[in-house]
Amino acid sequence: MYGEEDSKPEAGSFAIFFAEGESLAKQGEFNKAIESFTKALEFQAGERSCLVARSKCYLQLGDSSAALKDAEESLKEDKKYHRGLFQKAEALYQMGDFEYALVYYHRGYKLRPELNEFKLGIQKAQEAIQNSIGTPEQCKLELIGDLTHFTKQAEMAKKKKVKKSVLRPIGQLTTTQQKKRERKPVASDKTVKELLGELYADKQYLEGLLNDKNLTIGKSDTSILDKVHTELEYLDGRVEFWRQQKPMYARKREKELKRVKPEPTKPIGMSLRPAATTNNHVKYIIKSLKDIDSAIEAGEFDVAIQQGQNVIQTVDSLSETDLPSKAHFVATVHSCIGTAFLEKGEAEKALEHHLKDYAISKEIGVEEGRTRSLDNLVKVYIVLGEYEEALQHLNERSPLISTKEEAIWVNHEMGTCFFELGQFEKARSVGEKAMTESGEAKDMTWYLNASVLVARSEAKLNDLSSAVQSYERSLEIAKIVNDEFAEDAITKALTELNQKIIDQLQVKESSADEDKGDTEQDTSEGPAAVEVGEPEETAEVERVNESNEEGSPMHSPLEETV
Repeated sequence: MYGEEDSKPEAGSFAIFFAEGESLAKQGEFNKAIESFTKALEFQAGERSCLVARSKCYLQLGDSSAALKDAEESLKEDKKYHRGLFQKAEALYQMGDFEYALVYYHRGYKLRPELNEFKLGIQKAQEAIQNSIGTPEQCKLELIGDLTHFTKQAEMAKKKKVKKSVLRPIGQLTTTQQKKRERKPVASDKTVKELLGELYADKQYLEGLLNDKNLTIGKSDTSILDKVHTELEYLDGRVEFWRQQKPMYARKREKELKRVKPEPTKPIGMSLRPAATTNNHVKYIIKSLKDIDSAIEAGEFDVAIQQGQNVIQTVDSLSETDLPSKAHFVATVHSCIGTAFLEKGEAEKALEHHLKDYAISKEIGVEEGRTRSLDNLVKVYIVLGEYEEALQHLNERSPLISTKEEAIWVNHEMGTCFFELGQFEKARSVGEKAMTESGEAKDMTWYLNASVLVARSEAKLNDLSSAVQSYERSLEIAKIVNDEFAEDAITKALTELNQKIIDQLQVKESSADEDKGDTEQDTSEGPAAVEVGEPEETAEVERVNESNEEGSPMHSPLEETV
């Protein structure tokens, strides 16, 4: 009993500090939130959700090294923890390691392709790489000459630098310092001001120091100038970094909200209660949607559902004058609630909310909302095993395809539905189409999925030789993408398929031997001219009768399979 009493406060303390940290983080108090998360980790060391939450706070404060450390710690026990992978990718991206960030975005996308955050991460990392080094077509590298020349040059430069530092008169700048003074602007002043925000004032102050002629330059002052240069270089680097990153921050939801123009505030006296402005209502909804997304990401699905229902009640109480595009916001919240229910494993309740999202989006004519709801409905219907409904919505989704990735997903899901419905020929055809599209997009993960779908369809169609070839191709791809789980499953399927081929060959050989034995026996008994045609005719009649009994005289092997 005493042991139980001691354990309860510890668990409760973790939950209290963790909840406190999340609340502080939502309010923008990231330093205090870090303290709360750290206290929570003292009760449950290595708790991965808490580590990820603290990592996010570090990122908000610009401490990407600490953020990376927490993200790696969250992956210590489970290398496939998708939230830890995403946070590690975000930290690497913030540090400017775009290539490594892209690797971890891809790893997360392979594990959870339905999460849009990994797809966005891949896009923004690829854009950042291209903005930094340009496209491969523009970079032509040549290996000419002996590279030892550069090593000797570096050694000579070091020696010269040491000599100059000893002999340089007081007040004279080094060559490096002179070059630093000749700074080229990384962007226009307006762009720099927009990107740096509050730091723009610091940049102006530092540039003022750099150009101050009254600032004496001596042995003691050289370090001050070096620090000024260092800080300005850091700010220039941040400007370049954010300039590359900015295009990817135009998220879909932010684009939608920018279209909403605040209506004039109602005159005082029209209502007994103080009327909130339209802008305040919009801010409230934006904050609530972010809170719901954060709760889903943290696995707190009940919290997300409750928050969503509260938002819907609040929005329903407002008029169109108070909140323009009211229906659009309601549809978005229903989508979030449906996602939370599906993640929780309650597909039926998820279906209700996604259907509401679909109905509202279709009624108000918002194509983006309709696309979103169709995608979610397909996922729910497949989980429920209602493949006919899923196909119906996929057919409606097809004309709305705008990217190669969407086309791959739609065709693969169509193939899956056809396969589950027993329409294997259609499943193979659509699967081959998905393979072609994923090959053009160079997406090996989806290429592997489509290849396996084709192999399974061919096996069901009894086209065993083609199925073996497709499985062998899939096995090679699984090895390339380092998917051990897929390798094991495909190897097992290949073994079973090869055994089936061997069994069929043995059956054919044994039946051929029996036919040969019967022929020899008939020959030894002598000719029977009168009875030659009778068995064949009888057998033919029996075959027709059997076909009639089955109800399909023209029943093909493909139809039997279906």
